[in-house]
Amino acid sequence: MTEDTREPVLVTERLGHVVVLRLNRPEARNAMSPELSAALGRALLAAENDHEIRCVVLTGTGDRAFCAGMDLRAFAAGQTTPGPPDENRQAVARLVDGKLAKPVIGAANATAVAGGFEMLMGCDLVVASSAARFGLPEAKRGLFAARGGMFLSSRIPVAIVLELALTGDPIDAQRAYELGLVNRVVPPAQVMPMALDLAEKIARNAPLAIAASRDLVKLAMTDTEAARTRQTEWRERVFNSVDAKEGAQAFVEKRDPVWKGR
Repeated sequence: MTEDTREPVLVTERLGHVVVLRLNRPEARNAMSPELSAALGRALLAAENDHEIRCVVLTGTGDRAFCAGMDLRAFAAGQTTPGPPDENRQAVARLVDGKLAKPVIGAANATAVAGGFEMLMGCDLVVASSAARFGLPEAKRGLFAARGGMFLSSRIPVAIVLELALTGDPIDAQRAYELGLVNRVVPPAQVMPMALDLAEKIARNAPLAIAASRDLVKLAMTDTEAARTRQTEWRERVFNSVDAKEGAQAFVEKRDPVWKGR
């Protein structure tokens, strides 16, 4: 039996309370093959279920692409036809929908288009390479952006979304920043250092407070009244939590808090 010397399609690195997930198919512009999708789903589930993980950083290998979306070669071969959703696919769907249980920072090392762009838009924060470009080119391939792309009008003007979807033409990183789609635009070599800096800042904060903040901010985008009701529920839970008491005590004692997540 010969040893499998292939590179893994997903590289995982643990850095304290942060886990870095790197899409690793640079020869295919990090396109989402069935194998990569399954590996990413498993890693996301592991992060959700690990109480020590407080933030996820998602990036890609190489300087050509963060992710080019669905692997069109696999699609043409009939390998990506959707089947019944399993746990792995559900985890990836939660990521794209911005509903993963842990904060996610997208580190766009290079261009993100189609499903790669939609996945990036599901992240809580995005650090983009100044060389990156972003777009929804599906119409050029007889498809449409079937995940989050059609709902970008909740974040940016509808005319911009229609231009992206109907022309299929990309925008550059600076334009994405001006539209509020990314948080930072930095030189390519600074993408990961900046993303890790943001991740570490998040990881230093109370997990329960982070969970409440993410939930309320996202819910308020679509249903303000529901967010107000949920805020009352979160206030009761967070302000009476062990971590709330620890945060106040640590402030008085001039030390770093030790969070319990409850």
